[in-house]
Amino acid sequence: MSQGSGSNSSDKPGFKLNQAKGYFESLGVNVMAFDDIYPEGHQSGVSILMHGNRVATNGDIRFEQTPGQWQPVPKQGKRELDETANTITTTLGFPDTSRHLKGFNPMIYPDFQFNYQVIVQGEGESVIVTVDLDRPIPDNYVGKLCFNLELFPGALVGKPWIMDYRQGFFPQQPNGPVLSQPTNYSQIGNFREPDAQADPKLLSGDHKGYNPIIADDLIAEPYAVGRRFTVRPDDPYNRFTVESKGTELKLHDGRLNHNNGWFVLSSEVPAGATRQAIQWVITPHVVEDWIYPAVVQTSQVGYHPSQTKTAIIELDPRDSERETPVLFRITEEGENPVFSSEGQEWGPFLRYRYLKFDFTDIREEGLYRVQYGSSASAIFRIARDVYDRGVWQPVLEYFLPVQMCHMRVSEKYRVWHGHCHEEDARMAPLNLNHFDGYTQGPSTLTKYDPGDFVPGLNVGGWHDAGDFDLRVESQSAEFYTLALAYEAFQVHYDATTIDQDNQIVEIHQPDGKNDILQQIEHGVLSVVAGYRALGRLYRGIIESDLRQYVHLGDSASMTPGRWVFTEENPARELTTAAHLAAASRALKDFNPALSDESLAAACELFKATDGTGKARMAKLHAATELFLTTGESEYSDYLRSEADFIAKSMDKAGWFIARAEARMGDPAFTQTIRTALPALKEQIARLSAETPYGIPYRPHIWGAGWGIQRLAYEYYFLHRAYPDLFDSELIFHALNFVLGCHPGSNTMSFASGVGAKSATVGYGLNRADWSYIPGGVISGTALIHPDFPELLEFPYLWQQVEYVLGGGSSHFMFIALAAQQLTAGKE
Repeated sequence: MSQGSGSNSSDKPGFKLNQAKGYFESLGVNVMAFDDIYPEGHQSGVSILMHGNRVATNGDIRFEQTPGQWQPVPKQGKRELDETANTITTTLGFPDTSRHLKGFNPMIYPDFQFNYQVIVQGEGESVIVTVDLDRPIPDNYVGKLCFNLELFPGALVGKPWIMDYRQGFFPQQPNGPVLSQPTNYSQIGNFREPDAQADPKLLSGDHKGYNPIIADDLIAEPYAVGRRFTVRPDDPYNRFTVESKGTELKLHDGRLNHNNGWFVLSSEVPAGATRQAIQWVITPHVVEDWIYPAVVQTSQVGYHPSQTKTAIIELDPRDSERETPVLFRITEEGENPVFSSEGQEWGPFLRYRYLKFDFTDIREEGLYRVQYGSSASAIFRIARDVYDRGVWQPVLEYFLPVQMCHMRVSEKYRVWHGHCHEEDARMAPLNLNHFDGYTQGPSTLTKYDPGDFVPGLNVGGWHDAGDFDLRVESQSAEFYTLALAYEAFQVHYDATTIDQDNQIVEIHQPDGKNDILQQIEHGVLSVVAGYRALGRLYRGIIESDLRQYVHLGDSASMTPGRWVFTEENPARELTTAAHLAAASRALKDFNPALSDESLAAACELFKATDGTGKARMAKLHAATELFLTTGESEYSDYLRSEADFIAKSMDKAGWFIARAEARMGDPAFTQTIRTALPALKEQIARLSAETPYGIPYRPHIWGAGWGIQRLAYEYYFLHRAYPDLFDSELIFHALNFVLGCHPGSNTMSFASGVGAKSATVGYGLNRADWSYIPGGVISGTALIHPDFPELLEFPYLWQQVEYVLGGGSSHFMFIALAAQQLTAGKE
């Protein structure tokens, strides 16, 4: 990042607690303390932000020096801010049993239970971190229990450090020698080595060896040991020093035993210690005249001449100076300014202030960029064909083919993955709380016993993200979105050979068949096959042990042993019925037999499933799609009977009811719906006005890109049905957001391989190679609480760069197609 210069250099460094913001400030450096509670995502504890970058996080007590995502974490209690004492005091304790509900086995936790406080105090140019325990640690935890601070490896590889009188560099890869870390809790419930007396049908083929959840992992010997550690002594914008007043500091490499690990600075809790068991003095270097450089945010793809064009300019709130934005046109002879105007002050959002630069009147085709002072946007196009190639198409060309399960997927010389999971699947054990959140109750709900092979499940479906599992809601939502896209835009695109008989996919080898219909077919095959075999929907199909779950590499090399789970979940069953009904329309001429089976399953689920309580909205959704597919009065009558409830729930039901209301031909029903629409329009407008991006956007922890795409996807149907009330602007705002016009200094497109700069490091099946899958759409800019938008280029931050099925890429494809349709024929 380029560095700016400040207009208020009279301010002096010194860490002061900002009660309103909830963290310590010293000009361009901030220290947070326990504002985030997402330690497995490297987002918790004490965190340090320096001159626009988060450099350290997860400063807290742990049971080992390089913990992975399934190791014990504390339960956070009271967090107290004292502006007079200049402190943040947080009370925590082990164990956090609430995580058992999320698939964590209680036996993962050690038998030592205790409470502690972490006191962070600003003192001049330093912050002092003190840990007080409520009791001494047992002897068998000495050398294990420690205070860790994690350092982001993506910014440190090849950079120097100093520990006392020793120096070194953060290495590209973790280096040995390796140390053993014995522990007293190596038996961890469902994750321990299989019992020799256990039913062999329940065991996968690869239980032996490395298990990422067992705590007697190996760790690398520390790179350095000492009392005073300095990170990046060469860089004033990222240099900070940690000095321990008690126990030694040790620099560990968490990547050795966990591929998604970070560098870790650690101090072991000494025997017998309670008060001031740990005390660190952290001194970040503050560049006094630094101001966050302006960030010019535009679409990385560009704009159709007819659409609204607005650059968003993100500014440091301390920067009172204003430049005049300038639009440059780039030709073969160089670049020339073609338009400038004063930026419109929008105001504060998150930690920044924003200007808007509207250049809608520029319609001449060509290459452009926006300049603001010394900052510039990426180069983008204004062109009538801006959405016609390489925008939504990579979703069909690459992402969906690569994610296809039960197939061998090739691209000319490259094999993305071999023929995989041909042994799917065995019935899951009873009363099992799986580590990825699947739960099997006291019955299989089928004719199969636990461990029985369920025939017919080795067909269709897409791997969900990098986990290789098949969640029914992800599968059905994916083919549903594709089916609605096919209907709305009449997509016909053939770039891929998909041979279901031989289970072969060849990218960029046309086969004369419409790719979008072949992908719909592939998803429906999985869900219908499960329904046929089990007599009900599957909940999901997933690896039976954690070693397979964390597999990085070719899915064909995974050993047999996937489990299929079932559940009783009326809302999910009815939602899937809606998806199957819509898919049956798309497949009617392409695969009539599968279309009929899909519709039959949808009808059976609608009739057999209770639609009250939490399932009420899902029943309405299913009735809507079944009416659109069959035209039968059973379904339109059901919608009429719920007219008042629908009118009160337009924020959830409006988008799908909009597609059925006119076709029903019922003036009374239409009047009820129409009367409720203005309130929905006002709600969307009010939420959109809360951000400079013109869309409802309230970030939490995860990147919000998927939710924004889904909103625009649903909004499209409101616009098409009621254009007098809902204009098309929100669709374009959402698309621009995903394509680069979003908060933070990293303005890349969330859609991998789409636009001038895009996410080319993604959390997909090839994440270990720091690579990407074209057409995959990452979760996007996340929020470091309470106000820092962050998008790192690091393959293991799933909350920022993960790909998923069920809407991530297909919703992006849908809204890009919508933009193409809405601008077609316009000048």
